[in-house]
Amino acid sequence: MRLLILGAGAVGGYFGGRLMQAGRDVTFLVRPARAEALRSGGLRIKSNKGDATLTPKVVVAAAEGGPYDLVLLTCKAYDLESAMDAIAPAVGADTAVLPTLNGMRHLDTLDARFGRGRVLGGVARIGTTLTADGAIVHTSPFTVLTMGERDKGAAPRAAMVALAAGIKEAGIDGGVHLDIVQDMWDKWMMLGTLASMSCALRGYVGDMMAADEGEALVRETLAECRAIAIASGFPPSDRAIKMVEGTVTLKGSLFAASLLHDLEKGGRIESEQIVGDLLARGRAAGVATPNLRFAYAHLQVYEARRAREAKAAG
Repeated sequence: MRLLILGAGAVGGYFGGRLMQAGRDVTFLVRPARAEALRSGGLRIKSNKGDATLTPKVVVAAAEGGPYDLVLLTCKAYDLESAMDAIAPAVGADTAVLPTLNGMRHLDTLDARFGRGRVLGGVARIGTTLTADGAIVHTSPFTVLTMGERDKGAAPRAAMVALAAGIKEAGIDGGVHLDIVQDMWDKWMMLGTLASMSCALRGYVGDMMAADEGEALVRETLAECRAIAIASGFPPSDRAIKMVEGTVTLKGSLFAASLLHDLEKGGRIESEQIVGDLLARGRAAGVATPNLRFAYAHLQVYEARRAREAKAAG
């Protein structure tokens, strides 16, 4: 199985690096400057699961080094259009595209470009950051990559089976999920809660739990997200709810959505894809979402101010 990963950033770089260590055929599609840095300094991973400096295969154009059996997309949702342009030359008749973007809207966009039959469902659960000098720092106790055919119960194609075997050998949890769209909704429910509240309240989970009304607000927001999932035809299991509750209400936790980190750096954020689309689906289904409404307004104000200040700066 030949795997092409778009970018060698915090998420794609980590998974690709671990797959390389497991002996898998991995190629990174990167910009020229990143390609030069990787060739000269290697792909560097710092993690409590083991540090590594690897010599990766890199290309600066998707037409190089193919054909590929599978293309892994771990980009931010707002970069999807440019990501599709970048990988298009690598997507052949038998190539599968595995996105791990947040939310659900990206599936329609990818289907329109490459055809539904080529686009898989995927979920990444991992905490990583990319340092200024290009090192990948793994910060979470978990590393999970799940994937599946989007038709519930459908047998996975050969490339997916091969990738699942690789991630197991690489020490990554997850693998093939026979109801991947439900898994995507379960993550969205968690992320919608966490991103909304950690940004609106400007803190990590532990900070929110220390506030007088923090836990109540988080649980109310989770209930809103759960109601939207149910109304959309993807009711979470009791087990999924307990796992999400354990994540978003853990006292003392230093966990927060990456959306908060991006916001605090003054960068672009995935507000529309993570919170806005969830809110729109709730509104269409008649679900009351007062907390999500407030949180999304908060994020839109940030984006409006950021755009205005950027325009004023020239």
